[in-house]
Amino acid sequence: MTRFAPVHRAYGMILVLFGLTFLVPLGFAHWSGDGAENSFDMVFLLTVLCGAFLWARYHRCRQELKVRDGFLLVVLVWTGLPLFAALPFMLQLDMPFTRAYFEAVSGLTSSGATVLSGLDHLPPSINLWRCLTNWLGGMGLVVLAVAILPLLGIGGRQMMQVETPGPMKDSRITPRIAETAKGLWLVYFAITVSCALAYRWAGMSWLDAVCHSFSTVALGGFSTHDASIGYFNSLSIEWIAVGFMILSGINYATHFVAFSGRSFRPYLRDPEAAWYLGVLVFSVVLLGIYIWEDGVYANLTTALRHTLFHVVSLATTTGYTTLDYGQWPMFAGLWMLFLGSFATSAGSTGGGIKMMRAILLYKQVYRELIRAMHPSAVYNVRLGGQTAPQSVLFAVLAFAFIYMVWIVTLTLALASSGLDIVSSFTAVAGCINNLGPGLGDKIGPTGNYQVLTDFQLWVCSFAMLLGRLEIFTLLVVLTPAFWRK
Repeated sequence: MTRFAPVHRAYGMILVLFGLTFLVPLGFAHWSGDGAENSFDMVFLLTVLCGAFLWARYHRCRQELKVRDGFLLVVLVWTGLPLFAALPFMLQLDMPFTRAYFEAVSGLTSSGATVLSGLDHLPPSINLWRCLTNWLGGMGLVVLAVAILPLLGIGGRQMMQVETPGPMKDSRITPRIAETAKGLWLVYFAITVSCALAYRWAGMSWLDAVCHSFSTVALGGFSTHDASIGYFNSLSIEWIAVGFMILSGINYATHFVAFSGRSFRPYLRDPEAAWYLGVLVFSVVLLGIYIWEDGVYANLTTALRHTLFHVVSLATTTGYTTLDYGQWPMFAGLWMLFLGSFATSAGSTGGGIKMMRAILLYKQVYRELIRAMHPSAVYNVRLGGQTAPQSVLFAVLAFAFIYMVWIVTLTLALASSGLDIVSSFTAVAGCINNLGPGLGDKIGPTGNYQVLTDFQLWVCSFAMLLGRLEIFTLLVVLTPAFWRK
């Protein structure tokens, strides 16, 4: 048996589970006769067979996954599964590998960036698959696997700790990690069904309602139409999207506790929720008044309607659009892009550094100001009534530093390849925060990433993976020390 035999065994099972998800678009393709049946047939068989081979090869290994194994397995899942997820695009749409892989990474990382146009004319099963990848990636295929692997004799606690977003990864909402994962997925599924029914009630077709519920709850932003939510030109649909985007930007552990206890008190006790909602309300009012005063809209009500939708969409890293907000003053676009870097809660399906880290950074800066004035003062950083350990504060500071370093590094990489600086910076910000659209004519709300070269797409794919794995998870596996015995 090889050193990483437990990883290979677990990865084989995850591949089999992932292969089964192809049955959804496969069944729909056969039912609708949209022409994509053969593509999904082949991909389903290939994925399941590859997973079954790994499982059979290493099924005798009964070792528990170690912490190092958890890191490697998570990275393999998020870099390897897009290889299979990309196959329907290559087979059915004849997309080059680089572009197909970018689309698959964007889907599974819930980023919403796309290189496809003419979405309205794609085979419906392809659009269903794109949005399904958003949904699977939103909560995390790893979390689903953790709920299943213990039944097969494979421990998953270490993998769950690596995958769980936010600085405080050791907190658990149920005693057993498998029960935690199942509870989160149950809440996730219930919210998705509610969203789909609401969209259907508002006038969407069943296909549009299901696809948009997948990408809304996952905060992924994929749509079945080039015009995104703007295609429907419906105030009801916009309100539903805003409501469910806000809901999905809150920690799903809070949802679980609230649902299981049938009480709103967990939301009141969640230290992130008040900051999250406060930032959204402040930004909507600020930008609404700003673009109204700038003359973009004739009345304040219209300005507030459009800023409400787009502030929530970008702050939650969904990336839906109803109009070209690139025509607004640059300040508005940059503010919304900035919100996408931190607004959503830890444990939500959103991207960015998460509100919890932002709060801790703010309180740490405030503590340093107090200490500068009163060197002997004792001031502890507290969050939710608890004192944040120094180890957590150091980890947050390190994360913020490496986050900024990677944004600068990847921006320079894109700029060196000939992309203008606005597109370079906002593309990196959009990808590393799993937000999707950037600013400018090329990758702004009316464009997409199809104008980028292969090198630029690989840079953006790497940025999306960095963001989805919260940077350190991927970097740990890339260090020489990780591979030493």
